[in-house]
Amino acid sequence: MNADQAGVPDRRPPKTVPERQLTDYRPLLDGSPAMRAIRTVIDNIADTDATVLIRGESGVGKDLVARALHAASARREGPFVKVNCAAIPPGLLESELFGHEKGAFTGAHRRKPGQFEYAHQGTIYLDEIAELPLALQAKLLHVLQDFRFSRVGGHGSIDVDTHVIAATNRDLEHAMARGEFREDLYYRLNVVEIRIPPLRERREEIPLLASSFLSRFNAQYGRQKRLSPETMARLTEHSWSGNVRELENVIRRMVVLRTVKRRSRPWSPAIGTGRAQPLDPPNSAARA
Repeated sequence: MNADQAGVPDRRPPKTVPERQLTDYRPLLDGSPAMRAIRTVIDNIADTDATVLIRGESGVGKDLVARALHAASARREGPFVKVNCAAIPPGLLESELFGHEKGAFTGAHRRKPGQFEYAHQGTIYLDEIAELPLALQAKLLHVLQDFRFSRVGGHGSIDVDTHVIAATNRDLEHAMARGEFREDLYYRLNVVEIRIPPLRERREEIPLLASSFLSRFNAQYGRQKRLSPETMARLTEHSWSGNVRELENVIRRMVVLRTVKRRSRPWSPAIGTGRAQPLDPPNSAARA
């Protein structure tokens, strides 16, 4: 008899890649004074379940910080469950977060645990929290108050033990002023706030990040590419509107391209966004 048949919540998370240890994240949190300050915050709250709100532009590394928080905590052996609130249709989000009972709606042919149940004794990471519909914000607020909820279509209460981390790239204060985000939920989430500066404000990290991405993608694709000093200097000078994600995509593109054409136009990392065609750094940047 499985957990659903017995009426017992099945809190086993879906199979995922094992979480890395905190030591795997430390090098990426040590490249600038700003990130070292964030690492200090992580160390200070590692033994607590204080709700954390991570803020910053798209691509700055909010996922990295969330995973480092989990890896530093006493819950590191438990599941890390990420929910992208912007990627799930509003009509399905409540069921995704809190689960549903059989027959709760058309197509609900069996009981389905939600992501909060899968995160039991671990961490749930609510990315793009500002995209949560107002009605669902109210339910989340109650869950954060007593960590108890009901599945969609259910009547019994389910207790859950999880650490909540939320993230957003939006101005929540502006969203509150416009009535798009609940003020009480904001204060419930914002027990500890971590603001991650954009990459253009921490350029000293770029060589470390670029080297880390290069090593990873060389291993992944069986390449032996290298970055010349000139290319590294140009990477460091670039404005990186897409932040760390854009840099990662550029390095991946450098690695997967077996040949790189030289052009007369200035080199631009914009190839990582698909806005430009083949890369034209010095030959040593694409040397196999």
